[in-house]
Order: sequence, then structure tokens, then C-alpha cells
Amino acid sequence: MGSGPRGIAVLERLAVRTRVEVEEAAAAGVVPRPVRIHLIDSHQVGAGRVWRTDQPTWFTMNTVISQVTMYSGEQDEGPARPGAGPSLGQWIAQRAKDLDEDYLGPNDYAPRVRYGEYLYDVCQVISRSLPSHVELHQVTGRVVAVRPVPRGGYRLSFAGHSQPLEVDRVVLTTGHPVNEPDAFERRMLGFTDHFPSTRYICADSAADMDLSEEAIPAGTSVGVRGLGLSFYDVMLSLTVGRGGRFLWSPGDELVYKPSGREPHIVAGSRSGLPIPARGRNQKEPTQSHRPLFLTRQALEAARRARAAGGSAQLVFAEDILPLLLLEVEHVYFTTHVRVTQGTAQAQAFAERHEATLRRGEDPRELRAEAGLGDLPPIDLEALARPFAGRHYRSTEQFTQELFELMHRDLAAASLGNVDGPLKAALDVLRDIRTIVREAVDFGGLLPESHVRDFHGYYLPLNSLLSAGPPMERVEQLRALIRQGVVEIAGPDTRFETDESAGGFRVMSPQVEGSERIVRTIIDARIPSPDLRRDTSELTQQLIADGMARVFTIPSPDGESFVTGGLDVTPAPFHVRTASGEPQPGLYALGIPTEHTRWFTQVGSSRPGVATLFYLDADLIAEEVLRSVEPQDTDLEDEQWPARRLVSAAAGAGSPE
Repeated sequence: MGSGPRGIAVLERLAVRTRVEVEEAAAAGVVPRPVRIHLIDSHQVGAGRVWRTDQPTWFTMNTVISQVTMYSGEQDEGPARPGAGPSLGQWIAQRAKDLDEDYLGPNDYAPRVRYGEYLYDVCQVISRSLPSHVELHQVTGRVVAVRPVPRGGYRLSFAGHSQPLEVDRVVLTTGHPVNEPDAFERRMLGFTDHFPSTRYICADSAADMDLSEEAIPAGTSVGVRGLGLSFYDVMLSLTVGRGGRFLWSPGDELVYKPSGREPHIVAGSRSGLPIPARGRNQKEPTQSHRPLFLTRQALEAARRARAAGGSAQLVFAEDILPLLLLEVEHVYFTTHVRVTQGTAQAQAFAERHEATLRRGEDPRELRAEAGLGDLPPIDLEALARPFAGRHYRSTEQFTQELFELMHRDLAAASLGNVDGPLKAALDVLRDIRTIVREAVDFGGLLPESHVRDFHGYYLPLNSLLSAGPPMERVEQLRALIRQGVVEIAGPDTRFETDESAGGFRVMSPQVEGSERIVRTIIDARIPSPDLRRDTSELTQQLIADGMARVFTIPSPDGESFVTGGLDVTPAPFHVRTASGEPQPGLYALGIPTEHTRWFTQVGSSRPGVATLFYLDADLIAEEVLRSVEPQDTDLEDEQWPARRLVSAAAGAGSPE
């Protein structure tokens, strides 16, 4: 259930495999059994909730369009079809030509609504391309229960008065959850009950928040919790969405022309740092860093060593992070040599540098020989927490330092993710996600290390440094700060209630004079999946009936950790029952399984690359089609009960 990127990916691979069935059946003199697929979504079939096509154009993707595709094969000379179709960039280029729209280059970023339109188009292409023995039913509805039926398969119940639907297989690709408020949110919402002029807007996609002028009047002060990607969505909704404009001045500086309808925005986060910009893309879709140190062989060796002590579970800070940092440092210093001395010198340096690091020797002498002696190693923590331990005498002093940091970041980003040493090194964090997943997925870490080292330490750094917005967004933020529309409170931002002021207090204890009273607080962070807080009736039913359970990381000493993610088997990702048994015919993919698997919010594949996004979908498609063998051609069509499959309820994700 769910027709966002994950649901469409499964549908696309089902279509490819059923087309292959036709060829194989013809060669064998048999006829493939009829297949009926129900694609179900509670919002928009073919796009899902997050990517639906009725949202504003200022919500932007954070992956360049040439690196995004929903087809499992590249476009060829034939028509678009399952297994061979245009990337998002190629589709947008053709659309611009047909509709005389503004052209986006391969390294540009598209509005999210455009990706939703692409997803919808892919869905319709699949529908038109299905072989004659396959039916596709596109169903708009909200599934509230999935229960087994005595003769096999499942009955799906819908909200309202819709008739139940019986199917043989169910694939859950339900996307981002809506969670029950946590303790902090309950306290804030309770405050608004006593002070009706205040509002607290819980975390969600910005497209699903009420950010209208009626809800947040012009001239009022609003606090924004979080400075990640969703912060920029909220920022633009309250500025460009209110009629403001960004213009380039004669001095080549981006300036903001307010409409007068904007609120005053006071934003902050734990780090106090707005998420830095992505480096200007210089990579082809198939180009990525190949791990040299954090390899599959290194992980296997670490597990063998740990297993000798009783458990093969790893310690992230000891077994993974040091090797990951070697990858980042190696790219950082090698890129410096290449851009200053040329490719030949860089290749020679890279060979010696890699060998030195492998032997565990001090690389400083080698770096000095290469003219890098004054260049300090890259420090991820310092990059992500630049204000840690600092104290500022005024908001002006902090803002000045923030501006200087943003200026340096934009300069580094403009050099690119190949020729810019800093952004090339940080792009390694994206490129090696697959091997990190192999290390941590399905309880690969000891519980304490998962909580402390991975979830508590590494993930915030990784999110801040490797998943930034286009440079344009950082330029726009600077312009809004200069105009006085946006104010960054500072590090360790506190969001508190103030009964005497009748509002919320936003302040940084490290910045004197930063305290501000606001009437509205917006949580600009995407909710983390947690089955224990998920408001979905379907999720609650599956857990209550023992058809699903929360994933728990075991520990050799009995101190397990309950993650909040949906427990599934390794591929093809059967949902596990309350007793831990694989649930026959019930599968889950994507965001509901976060914590069992890592970084499931990926919302596309890459052209020409066999990504996990594509492989995961294919493994499920293979499994759900495997159950029934083709029938002999002598049988009458009426004798064949159709295989009833479902890839079904509101799926979405963020491109990698």
C-alpha cells in the first residue's frame, strides 16, 4: 500500500517481470496465469502524499535531476516502458520542449511537485504497458486493517463504507508517518490550550502544515524548531509563499524584497547551524567514491574478531567510524593535490597515501612532502558543531560569525563535489551509505553502540554534512537574515513556554540578548518513524493483532534496544509477527522499516546504477510472482483464478 516512490518501484518491477513471463510462457507453450494488481493510496495514486502534484513550486528536491530515475533501465530508442525510460532530467527536458517551459539543466534541482508529476507519468506509462494477462486497479482510499482470511491471503478494510478487498499478497510502502505528540509536544500543545492566541505546529511535511496568513498573521513572530532541509521549506512558505521576491542587486548580491505579509521568523537548533549547502554537482549518475578502507572484507574481519568474544555485533565507534574517516580524509587530501598539482601527481600521492593509511602509519610526513603540511585533517564534528563551547556577547556578534561561516561554505560548495576538496570529501558520506547499511542493518551493532555511536553521534553529523540544500537556498537565507525577516537564535536553542508573556520563549544560552517571545512555534523536522507513536489505524491494527512487531536489537548480555521500526526479514522483507515468524505474503519496504534498516527515505534510483532502491523492489516483485506456476495452454481461461497482488497506502521518500 502506498504509491510514492517505493510503491511505484515495486509496480515497475512487477511490470517488467510479468512481461518476461509472457516471453518465457510462449517459449514453453504455456500461458501465464492472470495477475490483478491493486495500487492503493490515501492521497494521490501515482505520487503519494509527500510528492503529490498539488503542492507549491518552492518545495525543492535536494538531488540534481540527472541523478534521479524511477525506471530500472535507461532510456533507449524505444518508447518509455517498464525497464527502460527517461530519468527525471530527461523527462523534464522533453516536457520543457513540449510545453515551452523554462529548461532545467542536468545539475539543477527540480521542484518536488515536478517529481510528483514525473512519478504520476511513470505510473501511467506502466499502466499502459502491462501485458494482457495483468490488470492494474488504481484505488484511492485509506486502508485501516489487513487481516488474514481462512483460505489464504488477506482482507483489506477501508475507512468509510468502501467494500473490503481480498488479495493474496500485500506490500506495505506507506511512507512517512504521522506520530502522536511526544512529551515535549504535549507540553507545548497543553500551553496553547490555556493561551488560545498561541499555536504549536507539530512536525510534518511543510506541504501538510497550515502556514497560511490566517494561521500565522503578517508581522507576528514565529519560532522554527530545526535548521535542516524542512526548515528551508517553511522559510520559503512564509516569504515567497507570501508574495516576497528574491532579486540580484547590481553588486551581484541576492536581496529579498518583502511583500509586507511575512511574519518575523526566529529559528534555531541544537547546533545553531543552518544545514550547509550541497557542493555544485560535477558527478555523472554512475560516478561515486569506491570504498578503500570501509570495505565488505573489513566488515567481515571485524565481525569475525567480535564473534571470537561471543557476539558478531559491531561497535560503530571502533569498527566502522575510524575506517569511514579514513575514506573522507583520503579524498580530501587527494583532491587538494589534484586541483593544485594535477592528475598525475594526485594519482601518485593517492597510492602512497592509501598504503600509508592501510599500514596504520602517520601520514603527516607524506602530506608535508606533497605541500599539504599546513592543511589540518578534516574534522566532521567541528564542521557540524562550529559554535560548540562558544559564547557571544550579542546577537550581532553571533550573526556576524554565522555570515562568515555561510560565506566560506558557499565558496567551498561553488568549487564542486569533485574539484572542491571539502565538498568532495563530504560527498563520500553519501557514496558509502550502502556499506554503512551493511554494517548496521538488522541489528548489526551492539545496542549501546547503535544508540550512542550511530544514532546519537554519527547520524546527526551525517545528516547535517551530506544532505544539504542547493546553494541557492543558503543564499536566500542570507538575504532574509540581512533583510531582518529571519533571525537565527544560536546554538543549543531552547523552545520554552512563558506564562507571564503569554507566549513561547526562544533563546540560545550561548548568545546574550537572543531571547525572543513568539506566538507560534513550527517544528520543521520530519518525524522519525516509530510504530509505538504512529497514529495510523493500520499500523495499530497490525501490532494489536500480533501480525507485526517493533524491531528490537538484541544484545549478548540481554540488554536489548527497542528501535521503533517495523521488524522485517532480510530480502524479500517479510513482516515479522509478534513471535518473530515471517508473515507469509506480507511485505514492507521503505520508511516504516527505518531503524531495522538505515536510510530508507531514499526516493529514487540512479540512471545506470543497480541501487538498493531498485534491487529491493525487484526482490519483492520476484517473490510475489513466484507463488503460482504458469498453466498448460489446454486449460480454459475461466479455470484460472487470478493472482491478486497489492502494492498498496501513502508512500513517499527523499531522493538519495
